[in-house]
Amino acid sequence: MKKIRKFASAHKLNATKVLLICVFAALVLIPLVRMLTNINGESLKSVLSQESFLSLISNSLVATALSTLTVLILAYVLAICVERTNIKGKEILNILLVLPMLIPSISHGMGLVVMFGNNGLITRILGFGGNIYGLQGIILGSVMYAFPVAYLMIADVLKYQDCSPYQAADILGIPKWRQFTSITLPYLRKPLISVTLAVFTMIITDYGVPLMVGGMYKTLPVVLYQEIIGQLNFEKGSVYGLILLIPAVIGFIFDVLNKDKGNSTFVSGKMLIKKNKLRDGAAYIFCGCICFFLMLPIIVFGILAFSKRYPSDISFTIKNISDALRLNAGTYMLNSVKIAILVAVIGVVLAFVTAYLTSRAKTKMSKALHLFAITSAAVPGVVLGLSYILTFKGSFIYGTLAILIMANIIHFISSPYLMMYNSLSKLNENLENVGKTIGVSRFRIIIDVIIPQCKLTLMEMFSYFFVNSMMTISAVSFLSTTKTKPVALMINQFEAQMQLEEAAVVSLAILLVNLLIKGIVALIKKISTKKKVSVFTEEAM
Repeated sequence: MKKIRKFASAHKLNATKVLLICVFAALVLIPLVRMLTNINGESLKSVLSQESFLSLISNSLVATALSTLTVLILAYVLAICVERTNIKGKEILNILLVLPMLIPSISHGMGLVVMFGNNGLITRILGFGGNIYGLQGIILGSVMYAFPVAYLMIADVLKYQDCSPYQAADILGIPKWRQFTSITLPYLRKPLISVTLAVFTMIITDYGVPLMVGGMYKTLPVVLYQEIIGQLNFEKGSVYGLILLIPAVIGFIFDVLNKDKGNSTFVSGKMLIKKNKLRDGAAYIFCGCICFFLMLPIIVFGILAFSKRYPSDISFTIKNISDALRLNAGTYMLNSVKIAILVAVIGVVLAFVTAYLTSRAKTKMSKALHLFAITSAAVPGVVLGLSYILTFKGSFIYGTLAILIMANIIHFISSPYLMMYNSLSKLNENLENVGKTIGVSRFRIIIDVIIPQCKLTLMEMFSYFFVNSMMTISAVSFLSTTKTKPVALMINQFEAQMQLEEAAVVSLAILLVNLLIKGIVALIKKISTKKKVSVFTEEAM
């Protein structure tokens, strides 16, 4: 009887894994195959033979490479300033650095135009005729967009570095530059590769910044966007989608191969930071400059949203809010919130179930399911959106909120899935076996033991899904209609119609909603942590 129950349980788990593999295949692989089959010889020849093709490739690679290099240098220096100095206000600094991540990339581009364009606020104040359009604008906007992500990833690595090698080096009298080359760089090598690939992929597949400030300096995502939105040329768009898919897939493969296996270590000592007023003073100045630079678009949006008419009259008014609402910003904001909530709820459930099956119910199919779950990370949003048009056009879900929810879940699921996979892998692997021994079902173990222990990770997953769904413009730009449009897509619409004040209102509204969710999640996590500490204290007493 026990063998029959065990067989039935294993059969159910395998059946669930097969079902999930089919779901991921249907929502990732099949749309990509459909996009690739849409490419014909004529469209391929048309794209490859045009004079601007090589310049498009060159523009994209040059802009991305320069932006990525700039981001990595600035992010590393800032992470060192925060983790290796005695400056105060680090929590506030981390909050300020998160803010630029809570608005769409297209908002960063628009912010640059408002600041440094021909009639920009800073241009008018300083009285210089700088040109923000072109390569320099793309680099500035991309740095604003990608820098916080790189900083958080590098700072997280430095935060948990063991100080023992440095202490030994100091005792032996090894100079600092040798410590950097012999200890720090080898330790950061693999994490820096992951950060580089993440930032590179973010920038090369983004069309928001170059669409706003690229001018005549065209990049591949912008041309793809214009082919689909402007000309409805799906064949040529598919060719550009294939080209964009190549660097993303290469980056994904390198990142997977670069992951450490079984490399978990125990930190034997916290990094001891010596007093150095000169170093700390320089860190304050650098951190202040970076924060001011990253916060400039948000500051400008605050000015612009309450100005009567930019640039002629910047006196205070709240009329822009009512104008934005009159132009359906409220309706589209409601669409965005609906999409974000449903994506977060469904996404968390799907990511949790998938992570549980791959990390705690291992069978031969677990590796296959794991691979399918992270595959979407290799697909840029614009490519996913295009493939969904070709696959689902004419179906009952096309033109509804359902397809936007589905696209966002698939687009963002890999990171939350890996969060939960790592959390579940750290739990005692014998929990289910102990439960089986005392007659407790696997379901009750999950509900009563595993979920409570992973609730902080679940909240982070919810926050990740929600925030990214609120501000994404990539996949949804091809799939939305006038009824289902998310509010982030109104930024480009308002900017094109020179309604910059309303665009600023929308950008600030997205920021405030995302801040609200982040704040609620942080508050819940803080309360949960305090409760856990109080329970441990009572048990100790």
